[in-house]
Amino acid sequence: MKVVLFCGGLGTRLRDYSEAIPKPMVLLGSRPILWHIMKYYAHYGHTEFILALGHKSEVVKEYFLNYNEAVSNDFVLADGGRTLELLSSDIDAWRITFVDTGINATIGERLKAVEHHVGDDAVFMANYADGLTDLHLPDYLAAFESRQPIAAFLAVHSPQSFHVAKLDDDGSCTAIEPLSNSELWINGGFFIFKNEIFQHLNPGEDLVFEPFQRLIALGQLMGHRYRGFWQAMDTFKDRQALEERLQRGNAPWQVWLSSPGGVD
Repeated sequence: MKVVLFCGGLGTRLRDYSEAIPKPMVLLGSRPILWHIMKYYAHYGHTEFILALGHKSEVVKEYFLNYNEAVSNDFVLADGGRTLELLSSDIDAWRITFVDTGINATIGERLKAVEHHVGDDAVFMANYADGLTDLHLPDYLAAFESRQPIAAFLAVHSPQSFHVAKLDDDGSCTAIEPLSNSELWINGGFFIFKNEIFQHLNPGEDLVFEPFQRLIALGQLMGHRYRGFWQAMDTFKDRQALEERLQRGNAPWQVWLSSPGGVD
């Protein structure tokens, strides 16, 4: 199944990084977050990617054109450094389509711009390319297949430590609880779409603000609730938290380490 990755945003809340590189190319360990997301999908057998590029598109292209497998794989070096034998590979099976979709395009416009690359595929996936999860993807796909909506998104709780309050009309607080315990859900991305989604995308529209509203009216938008690990990388603090997890060996999104080379 094809996976569309939206890689064109300006990443203004990651300004220290994103002025020089696009947000999906911000490093976690030795690889950009985009790579971590692609590894996640590839672990479950989805290795055909369509990158909807925009801001600093040349950085993404150059990264993969000059991709060095030895950075994240074991290898044997022989003949005084003249021969390199890789013991494993990250992207050997990946097929990546690079599409410039405009510097200032909305997510909806970027999706529409890659329609012909998706082709006649009945179902495909898409991702904001700035969030990570340990969601067991086959379960999500099975739920989508069972419900058969036009579109689905991952509904998650914000990892931030806010509290949700319930107030009467006079301002009296009747309940207060951690956000993670509430029934307040946010759009965590990790979309699944039927090909019909393209019929609901109009010029100049964002994906969520207009098309999703129409799908809601038609009863064709599904939110898949997930209480497990999910974290977006919107700010420097988010990136720091993810990097610390990685350095501690507590990176739940690295599902490929639980059964390397396998498809769950």
